[in-house]
Amino acid sequence: MRQFHVLPDPVLAPFVERLWGWESASGAAIALPTLWPGTGAELYFHYRQAFHYQSGAGRTAACHTAHLLCLRRQALPLCPNDAVGFVAVRLRAGMLQRFTDIPGGELIDRVLSVEELWGRAGREVVQRLAECEAMPERLRLIHDFLLKCLRPESADVLVEQAVTALYRESASISISQLAVRLNIGPRQMERRMLALTGQTPVELRRLGRLQKTLRALLLAPEAELLDVALANGYYDQSHFSRDCRALLAAPPGQLLRAARAKTHFYNTPRPASAKMKASDPF
Repeated sequence: MRQFHVLPDPVLAPFVERLWGWESASGAAIALPTLWPGTGAELYFHYRQAFHYQSGAGRTAACHTAHLLCLRRQALPLCPNDAVGFVAVRLRAGMLQRFTDIPGGELIDRVLSVEELWGRAGREVVQRLAECEAMPERLRLIHDFLLKCLRPESADVLVEQAVTALYRESASISISQLAVRLNIGPRQMERRMLALTGQTPVELRRLGRLQKTLRALLLAPEAELLDVALANGYYDQSHFSRDCRALLAAPPGQLLRAARAKTHFYNTPRPASAKMKASDPF
């Protein structure tokens, strides 16, 4: 499996955490993960076989060649794939609305194509990506597409600041503390956040805490579950277990065993050795 990580254009950096991708060896079947809910959103541009996933009642569905995933309340079990090849754009928490005027609540837990989101521009980028033969060309095209879609004026700067704080400080911050910091009433903050993102501050903080804990446990399998849970704001192991059952319908041990038997999309921090410039060969 070949992997890469790319820093975004400086103009995009406040909104895009990274571009990254996988490409499997020819004929090598990859056990793709079950994608868990989180606080961010991800755009996937497939140049080989697009994801297939379990959609319920044993049915299998296919993602579009280029699509958005904004998982908040439901997991998405991906099927094994022997022709993996994609570029993913990891959007920062709270920044999806910088690229679309569709309310966040209408994007939650849906598998939407870039054409559904951006119309003609989305259709054109898919057509042009199909003609690309090298990774630098794909990366430049995706960068240009994102710059074209970027809405410089924020729909709600305060909500962006609130979501960022809830993600970064999910282990320690209270909703009332955040409201005081932003000089806004808790109820007004909740209304504005719900209108833009489709979620309340309590929901986002809870998701951020769970997301960070699971990520840490998958990236460091030797770590003690309780230690990691406490470091991320849980009162005890039972507290963490309740959130896992409530949000992912399974206890932590079961979730982690299943996840460790497959690949996962939790990326490590971006060391310089892992970065790839758009001009580098893939």
